[in-house]
Amino acid sequence: MKTLFKKTVLSTLPLCGVLRLLVIIAVLGLAVMPFASAFAAGEKDPTPPPQPVGQISNERLEQVWARQLRIYERMGRTDELTAKVQKLIDRAKTNGKDVSAVQAALDAFEAAAKEAHPIYESAKGIINSHQGFDGNGKVTDPAQARETVKAMREKFKEIHDIMNGTGKSLREAIRAFRQANPRPQPTLTPASG
Repeated sequence: MKTLFKKTVLSTLPLCGVLRLLVIIAVLGLAVMPFASAFAAGEKDPTPPPQPVGQISNERLEQVWARQLRIYERMGRTDELTAKVQKLIDRAKTNGKDVSAVQAALDAFEAAAKEAHPIYESAKGIINSHQGFDGNGKVTDPAQARETVKAMREKFKEIHDIMNGTGKSLREAIRAFRQANPRPQPTLTPASG
């Protein structure tokens, strides 16, 4: 082992004797250091009760609820999105571009969004009552909060099923249109002097 160490480490270091010794000490010092720390609880330190299997913490419930509220808010901007895409389609059409694929994808998206709108509106009742959560999104009753989060998840699933991938199809149609019709690059004219 000693000869292996000498052959591999010492022969690869083209350093003077003292510097070589310092490098070896540093390497050995690092080798014996622990990579993780562990602390033991004292005799009188309270131990948190274990979470029951299948239960999520209040903090996690609050995170999920906040995420669901952001998703719901984003879903509410569907009309803005469709108006913006329609404006882009109309502008491209006036420039003589073929927009039939994007228009068909937008029409399918709008039809699905119209069908999903009543479910979206019914989810507003869940948000307004926010059972198990206070007005700031903090858990007040964990059991009710879990039911609220579960009810919102079911509404989102219903909406997802109705939308049936039309949002993804619209994004892909826009991407394909942009690849087929790239924006013209500005041309620089040489400065006359």
